[in-house]
Amino acid sequence: MILIAGAGIAGLTLGLTLHQLGLPFRILERVAGLRPLGVGINIQPNAVRELFDLGLEAELDRIGIRTRQYGFYTKTGLPIWVEPRGLAAGYAWPQFSLHRGQFQMLLLKVLQDRAGDVVETGAGIAGVETGDRGATLILTDGRRVSGDVAIAADGIHSAIRKQMVPDEGEPIWNGAIMWRGTSPGRHFLGGNAMFLAGHDTQRFVAYPLTPEDPATGMATINWIAEMRVDPARAMAKGDWNRPADKADFLPAFEGWDFGWVDCPGLIRASGLVYEYPMVDREPLPSWTDGCVTLMGDAAHATYPVGSNGATQAIIDARKLGAAIRDHGPNRTALLAYEAEMRPRAEGILRANRGKGPDAVMQMVEDLCGGVFDDLEPILPREKLAAHAEHYKRLSGFSVEVLNAQPPIIGAMERVA
Repeated sequence: MILIAGAGIAGLTLGLTLHQLGLPFRILERVAGLRPLGVGINIQPNAVRELFDLGLEAELDRIGIRTRQYGFYTKTGLPIWVEPRGLAAGYAWPQFSLHRGQFQMLLLKVLQDRAGDVVETGAGIAGVETGDRGATLILTDGRRVSGDVAIAADGIHSAIRKQMVPDEGEPIWNGAIMWRGTSPGRHFLGGNAMFLAGHDTQRFVAYPLTPEDPATGMATINWIAEMRVDPARAMAKGDWNRPADKADFLPAFEGWDFGWVDCPGLIRASGLVYEYPMVDREPLPSWTDGCVTLMGDAAHATYPVGSNGATQAIIDARKLGAAIRDHGPNRTALLAYEAEMRPRAEGILRANRGKGPDAVMQMVEDLCGGVFDDLEPILPREKLAAHAEHYKRLSGFSVEVLNAQPPIIGAMERVA
């Protein structure tokens, strides 16, 4: 039996993968009732490929949209680097923009439809006991659940990681706050486009989560307003659901109407806004202890740079499933998964701290204050293209590399 702590994107995708492979598992989730929390996320083509192999193409099209374009802009709306995404970029699979909570609920429903009653809610994890031949999860209510291996998919505040690294403390805050919301609005930049504008100390990100309604012309637009603030400010670190006051940040964006999008208008048109600190954790020298390992944010919580967090969790799940298929539910499988995924995750985490794909916005701000008639003499397009490609290769979604790779598991492959 494979035990999974946490029914987030990582844990549920692992559950679907293990069911596809015909392997027994059980998911234990802390909260008593899962709800569609959060706002928008993006899923890159390398992870969409895995979701399609799980038979979820129609479901993804129902709850999200296929992203066509991705671009970086100055604080006045001038284009720095704009590129096609998904199928438009030549990938064999699309990129999706969708609501994080709706995606989690989709994964949960499909898993329950396929595998039955495999998710137990109200089952928080207090700790774990493990050795070379099995693991026992200790629940907060005192119960003990034993299995061949245990997988910590319990997020940035993982109880299992805390037991592994007891002196780690709270997630590391870099002094930036993201205010996130959704608003009714029209598509921009030709439709199905995502943009990031600004620089390191202030930026605005937006992308649609739905098509435009034929009757009203309006779509649901996801937006993020980000600013660096006084680092002495007390923060509830890592809480996705902290309501915020628009007055705390709207005045700083009042001048950010670029003509093709009205950023302050989107903020004003939104309902409830959530405040989230930009946090991550230091990379660990090991994810595995006995027959227990970490995945997703429990293993490698990182800044939400490069639209890559959910993608990493999905790839973790598929790589871990493949390792268990190849080696059995044992420590050898966990170590094989870690050996492949931990160096990659550490590289992404460190890149996201300063040299992620959005670093080009600060480059332009430093070189010319974000004001130019022609960017080419200031920052050549060749250099911008190389920067974008470097991050794609680091993260596993370079077009040529991904399209040529064999599947991690394959479309609904089953093992005996």
